[in-house]
Amino acid sequence: MEIKIIKNGKNWKTVRQKADTTPLKIINKHKFQLNNIITVAKVNNNLVSLEHNIDKSCILEYLDISSREGMRVYQDSLTLVLIQAAYELFENARVEVKHSLADGYYIETHSRFLLTESDSAKLRRRMAELISSDKKFILHYVTLQEAKNIFKNNKIKLNLLRYYKGKKILIYQFREIFESFNGPLVPSSGYLKLFDLKYVPPGIVLRFPTIDHPERIGKYHRQPNLLKIFTEYERWGHILDLSYVSALNHKIENYEIDEIIQVSEALHEKKIAQIAEDIYQKRNSVKLVLVSGPSASGKTTFAKRLAIQLKVNGLSSLLLSLDDYFLDRDKTPRDKFGEYDFESIGALDKNLVNKHVQMLLSDKEVKIPKFNFFKGKRERLAEKTRLYPNTILIVEGIHGLNDQLSPSIERSKKYKIYISALTQLNLDNRNRISTSDTRIIRRIVRDSSSRGYSAAETIKRWDSIRVGERKYVFTFQEESDAMFNSALVYELGVLKKYAIPALQKISPEFAEYSEAQRLIHLLSFFLNIPENFIPRNSIIREFI
Repeated sequence: MEIKIIKNGKNWKTVRQKADTTPLKIINKHKFQLNNIITVAKVNNNLVSLEHNIDKSCILEYLDISSREGMRVYQDSLTLVLIQAAYELFENARVEVKHSLADGYYIETHSRFLLTESDSAKLRRRMAELISSDKKFILHYVTLQEAKNIFKNNKIKLNLLRYYKGKKILIYQFREIFESFNGPLVPSSGYLKLFDLKYVPPGIVLRFPTIDHPERIGKYHRQPNLLKIFTEYERWGHILDLSYVSALNHKIENYEIDEIIQVSEALHEKKIAQIAEDIYQKRNSVKLVLVSGPSASGKTTFAKRLAIQLKVNGLSSLLLSLDDYFLDRDKTPRDKFGEYDFESIGALDKNLVNKHVQMLLSDKEVKIPKFNFFKGKRERLAEKTRLYPNTILIVEGIHGLNDQLSPSIERSKKYKIYISALTQLNLDNRNRISTSDTRIIRRIVRDSSSRGYSAAETIKRWDSIRVGERKYVFTFQEESDAMFNSALVYELGVLKKYAIPALQKISPEFAEYSEAQRLIHLLSFFLNIPENFIPRNSIIREFI
């Protein structure tokens, strides 16, 4: 059989095999190498383990930890090593993977006693020993009933499996621990030498190399504001009695979803009102409110709702969207892949933004532009606008917190708000739903309906978007005066009916096929939620 190997999106080598083989055997036989740790492969654009059996001619691609999919495999594999180490060290250990934090996962380990810094050090040493031993991750492909028997003592996992639609499921075993993941793992623990543990009471942060620097673990940067907002939203999850997808589905089945939506939206409104009140208390100094956050975080709707709450406090507002200050498409910079780099601050007319902000704060009239996304051109509007007394200027966009857009405005006159969809709902206690997954699903739905981009195009550009966010957005989040979590605990149940048909249009010949299948698999665990209960001003309305 003939195996064509793809590298960097292009044909690289062709090898011929006489018998059944695996991606790992091909690596070993032909001494193939990438620059970083290879963790997974694609066979005809299907994501597979390095030990996947290849029995016919195909197109093969290797992925390392400099890729999003390769890094995800590394993270899941390392998480399983941590779970095994905790099982060995602590009596009746219960590991909960909460959310992302500081280039890693924030994890809490519960046993008879609270985790200490000494315990964290022991856990790290045992993980290093398990990695050095290079123990195999054993794959079991079992029926749903067999999976239920394996997890018979794990109520959380059993509840999730109630909603699993497939006839068989992949389960990995590492020593005594069994676990399922939304994708393959590396062949053995010896692949996972790059990691660190940081004690962040009451839990730990399991830290990984990053896509930008896959060769090392970066310097640890505290993120107290981000941790605080995650903790706040975890408390909201307890208020709603929702931590896992199965709990949300249970509410849907029992006709309680209307109340869940109402309470979720009320919690959003309460937080927005608190931010508006804080701005009001600082009204004598604050003249400019800057709203920033990564793609598909709901900045536009948040800014509109903030304007209403400011009005409740007696303050008028004028809203500027940085999207309207994009350069025309032919002047837009491109990334290293040759794609338009809309996340770059160079994609904006910075001088015009600063000029208009200055003029408005100086009580002068300006003509605010309007960007036409279908034409890729900025259009000037005929009417002029200005700030009136007792009016706050609100500027929203991914670069809102970057002082390059308002260098002439003193910091004391600015109020900075960082917004992101920091998902607090997880599949189960060991499988998180990433913030990135929530946002890409939002963006797929919005782009396909209102911006003229297919799901394949959105996924293709997502890596470039993420690079831009890490460079231009995330670095400013801890400088904010307030943070807002735009995630809604019920939203994937609503987005599902729009996202899955868009994702199903991606056929196997597309490189984005494997990511589309992963997202479809994730969404398959959610029951559909009717949108007639959702308020018209909900952040989710920005996407549906």
